[in-house]
Amino acid sequence: MGVPSFYKWLVGKYPKIVVPAKEYVDAGGTSPPPPPGQDAGGPNGVFHDLYLDMNGIIHPCFHPEDQVCPPTTFDEAFEAMFEYIDRLVRIVRPTKLLYLACRWCGSGAPLAKMNQQRSKRFKAAKDAKDAVNPFTGPGPPLNEMEENLLRDKFRAQGKEVQPHEKHEVSDPNVITPGTEFMEKLSKALEYYIRSRLNRDPGFDTTFFDVLLFEVFLDNEFFMRPLNLASVILSDSSVPGEGEHKIMSFIRAQRSRESYDPNTRHCLYGLDADLIMLALASHELHFSILREFLNTWVLREYLELDLKIPNPVVKTDIERLIDDFVFICFLTGNDFIPHIPSVEIHECAIDMLMEVYKQTFNKMGGYVVNTEKLKDKHAAYLKVSRLEKFFFLSEEKIFLKRSELRERRLLRQAAERERNERNFDNMEENPDGPDLAVKSFSTQCTISTCSADKSDIIANTLELRRNLKDTLRNKQDLIKSGACKHDAIRLGLPGWKSRFYRESFGVEQCNEVGKIKSDMVQKYSYLEGLCWVLQYYFADVPSWSWYYSFYYAPFASDLKGLSEFKISFTLDKPLKPFDQLMAVLPQERHINHPY
Repeated sequence: MGVPSFYKWLVGKYPKIVVPAKEYVDAGGTSPPPPPGQDAGGPNGVFHDLYLDMNGIIHPCFHPEDQVCPPTTFDEAFEAMFEYIDRLVRIVRPTKLLYLACRWCGSGAPLAKMNQQRSKRFKAAKDAKDAVNPFTGPGPPLNEMEENLLRDKFRAQGKEVQPHEKHEVSDPNVITPGTEFMEKLSKALEYYIRSRLNRDPGFDTTFFDVLLFEVFLDNEFFMRPLNLASVILSDSSVPGEGEHKIMSFIRAQRSRESYDPNTRHCLYGLDADLIMLALASHELHFSILREFLNTWVLREYLELDLKIPNPVVKTDIERLIDDFVFICFLTGNDFIPHIPSVEIHECAIDMLMEVYKQTFNKMGGYVVNTEKLKDKHAAYLKVSRLEKFFFLSEEKIFLKRSELRERRLLRQAAERERNERNFDNMEENPDGPDLAVKSFSTQCTISTCSADKSDIIANTLELRRNLKDTLRNKQDLIKSGACKHDAIRLGLPGWKSRFYRESFGVEQCNEVGKIKSDMVQKYSYLEGLCWVLQYYFADVPSWSWYYSFYYAPFASDLKGLSEFKISFTLDKPLKPFDQLMAVLPQERHINHPY
């Protein structure tokens, strides 16, 4: 889910939901397979089913931060993926099922997702062509600029690193449906499963049935009974994102009479929305593997945190969790823009949760009813309650934002004063620092000539870790809008007029009214919320639907929502080659298969 820093916020608020993943290593330094027939699990406990969102494996293997000599060919990248999967299997040690799913990057995605990916890729290509980054304006793109700065810093410190080289796997656009790489990936994963079953003792004792999951009929997923131990590969021939194919599979299994409610699931992936999906499944025993994020502990936290004082209706933890997931959607997702007044960096989720508890009785109960997801006209979303929640939440958020703005202005003023003092000190001795740096750089150049290979390896690893952390932090700032000049000043008098002037270039009342009407009615934002709700709690409601504005309306503009009748038509997804043509910039035509 497109919620910058959501994982960081969640772990900071509920620290006991995360425990470190332990990997058993014997005296020889290897991680042996579990003994045959053992159901006691490994050092991390018992897990029956392990689901791998392959997107969380493909990208780290393409651009590993812990390898000095990263893969330069597709075959080397595949070998890295095989080793990655082997390690995950030995950490989790599933006893019944291994499920490998390629997500949107290897199969058809809804148009709402494609629209977002197209925008991201075209912008990246344009920034590279125009040499512009969001922090400095004209100049190298952000990742190139930060890498150059870090390399200069390391050079000044006398740390020699390996030179930057371009190779076959350096362009992430190859991880797109329809490319040669994605076709080879499917074959490589099939080869991996068969080779491990035939030769690897860990797989030999645990998995003995291969089911190539390539069936997609009437939006109903695989329903035949599984053997005691199975491997399922949901490859690029199956439309949908990896994590959603996994959740659809779990829902299909839950509907079987023979399903064991005590099944212990483990899902590996790097996306924050996996947490939302795990909560939305209402499975009691569910863990997310980065570290082990245990959703049953998170459920207990939420049960305490969302306790409603003197509720007008009987509270149900499952319904409260559904509403919590919906609240998180409002702060960001991959399909529609978040409401302008909501920023996770400004404690938006905390404030929304507080408003939710305070207004629960005024609203008359829950906002979401997932039991009615299949009903027509969005009966699963209590629109009248949603209007009250939106209005009260925006008012409280603006008050909090004003407090934060005042603190930020005071902090910036103090920083400016401190910088001015430092500048005055530099002016008194302008040649001192420059000469010191030049002298130090000369010494470093001489000393690095004697640096051995192990030093270069360690320095290169440190460079990559620093670059990754720097880019992640700055991308979070970009997504949140914190790096931009605040010309709108939300919450201060005239904020709404400034928003429409800055975002849409309109000032006349009739023009502003038309924009608001289009966002709320013609291209209904409420329709987008319903689409996202169905997408995460059930299945794709429509493959061709998308929200056609870059911005969301304000909560105070979402009025009269009960007048809208919302329904979706389930059509067919685009084929992989069509999706490739839709999202691939012209500058990356080398990834075109023809």
